This record gives sequence, C-alpha cells and structure tokens, in this order.
Amino acid sequence: MNRPAPETLELAADLRAALGSLVRSLRDNDELPQNQAAVLGLLVRDERSYTVAELADRQRVRHQSMARTVTLLAGAGLVTQEPHPTDGRKLLVTATEAGRTALLEQRARREAQIAAAIEARLTPEERQTLRASIALLSRLR
Repeated sequence: MNRPAPETLELAADLRAALGSLVRSLRDNDELPQNQAAVLGLLVRDERSYTVAELADRQRVRHQSMARTVTLLAGAGLVTQEPHPTDGRKLLVTATEAGRTALLEQRARREAQIAAAIEARLTPEERQTLRASIALLSRLR
C-alpha cells in the first residue's frame, strides 16, 4: 500500500480535527452520555434485541462496561431486559419507546444546533459548498 502524499495527510488531519471539534461541541448539550447513546443508537437502528455480550462486541468494550451501561439504561427506563428464549443465562436488551424518544430528541437537538450554526455563520454559497461536501464525505466510508 502506497503512503498518501503529504498534502493528503495534512488534509486528512485537518478534516479529523474539524470533525472532532464539531462532534465535541455537539456533545456538550447531550443529556445521554456517549456510551449510552451509542447503545441506544444500535438498538434503534437495527430494530432488534441484543445480548450484553453482543452489544459489548459491537461497541468494542469489555462485557463489564457494557453490563454497567445497560444497567444504567434499564434504570432510566430506556431499555428493557428480557430472558433469552433459548439460553436462560442470557438477557436480551431492547430499546423502549422512552429510549427511542430520548435518542431521537438528542439527535434533533444536535441537528438544530448545526442548523443554527449554518444559518448564522455560512453564506448561501458556503451552504451550497457544504451540501456538495456531504456527498464527498459519504464516499470516504
């Protein structure tokens, strides 16, 4: 694999820093901690239940850390834990309606914050450039 050109590496570093700064600024107003929002996001997006072990594997964290996160989410009424149908030692974790609502409200707050910044800080031409950039960013996945 060829090493990217220095100017490409600089562009990548600038992009990473800008995106990181934006994400951190959005998290300042979050009500759900990032680890809880990530679990809810997975449960809501996939529209299915997971065991704690599966969640830990998907989120790349230790089982104990995920068990603690699930306990906090369950205590807040954002997920339920039901016995696994074929393995009585396991529990299936599912997002509740309150969990879906909390996640969607957090996402809506973030989007409103970004929209307000776009309207306040970018010219119409810059907004068009930003819109075109979304397609480019999507291609980097």
